[in-house]
Amino acid sequence: MIFAIFTGNLTDMKKLVLPILLAILAVAACSSEKTDTTLRTGAERTGEYLPLLEGKKVAVVANQTSMVGGAHLADTLLSSGTDVRLIFAPEHGFRDLADAGAVITSGADPVTGINVVSLYGAKKKPAPEDLEGIDVVIFDIQDVGTRFYTYLTTMCYVMEACAENGKPFIVMDRPNPNGYYVDGPILDTAAYKSFVGIHPIPVVHGMTFGEYAGMVNGEGWLAGGITCDLKVITCSNYTHDTMYQLPVIPSPNLPNMNSIYLYPSLCFAEGTVLSCGRGTDFAFQVLGAPEIPDTGFSFTPKPSFGSSNPKHNGVACYGIDLRNAMENGIVPKPEMNLGWIIDMYNAYPDKEKFFTGYFDTLAGSSTLREQIISGMTVEAIRNTWKEGLDKFKVTRAKYLLYD
Repeated sequence: MIFAIFTGNLTDMKKLVLPILLAILAVAACSSEKTDTTLRTGAERTGEYLPLLEGKKVAVVANQTSMVGGAHLADTLLSSGTDVRLIFAPEHGFRDLADAGAVITSGADPVTGINVVSLYGAKKKPAPEDLEGIDVVIFDIQDVGTRFYTYLTTMCYVMEACAENGKPFIVMDRPNPNGYYVDGPILDTAAYKSFVGIHPIPVVHGMTFGEYAGMVNGEGWLAGGITCDLKVITCSNYTHDTMYQLPVIPSPNLPNMNSIYLYPSLCFAEGTVLSCGRGTDFAFQVLGAPEIPDTGFSFTPKPSFGSSNPKHNGVACYGIDLRNAMENGIVPKPEMNLGWIIDMYNAYPDKEKFFTGYFDTLAGSSTLREQIISGMTVEAIRNTWKEGLDKFKVTRAKYLLYD
């Protein structure tokens, strides 16, 4: 009798229980997603991209920052069975860190034996023959969020080559450690386009590489207005307010987070007589020159890792010590600091020799140099940026992938 009653109601029980079970599973899955707050880079989200690479011949644009946990992306892909056929190397090289500006040569990767093609030297863009037989190109490099960081230009040239040759382009996105603000003068592309700036953007763009790639496509900035078949593997649990600590130094002269936060402001020194600390253990954390009157602080550049022939090699430089900028709350701040460069200009005895031609290239026009020479205040200079920054922020907002 009991069995008969039970079987008689089995269909009704299924109708009642099944929706309840599905609801419980949905709530559990949702709860799991909400409780997992671990920041994961695009490269770490292997389940999002390994299926896309099955049966494909893959080229990788990568360097020493392209890590998936404790393993390099190229090694991770190979161990998963992905057919990696070619590697493209940017400034500083693929696995090892070469000096800033050093020519990167092509050759075989000593670990995998895969051919490495340099994109820093005479050749900065993949040639059609490089992409023959390649089905998809992956880009995975850590950025620091400035217009003049050359990895940004490398990405754009690779996008262009992919668009021209009909190759899909996948960006493994990574957090931008300076992605919490937008600042600086806009590049005048008509007169100052170079490998340290090719698009009309400010010095600090506040975007990840994935977001920037979308903007390049959407704004028609590739040659002839062509667009690239783009896919971005986004970071999880990242926002533009996330103060991301880089697990691997992005280049030899940015040795820590202090230097990364100071870099947008101090890089202008590369276009002056000042040393920014290349040839020391604290590059982009000091400013100085031999001719600056003694400030009570000095440093002496010498050949070192990442700088075999530094500016003012072996000569004491006097200036500003910013090695404890983070500790003292000077950085991170949501704006560039022009005061340091202006103070050094005012202290330098031979002002006609202070700037080099490279300063205008870094600044994106001659305007900033002319403003400093004319004695404009930091506030007055910053006010001249406002219109351009406001316009850029409107464009930028269309392509943001993160809050």
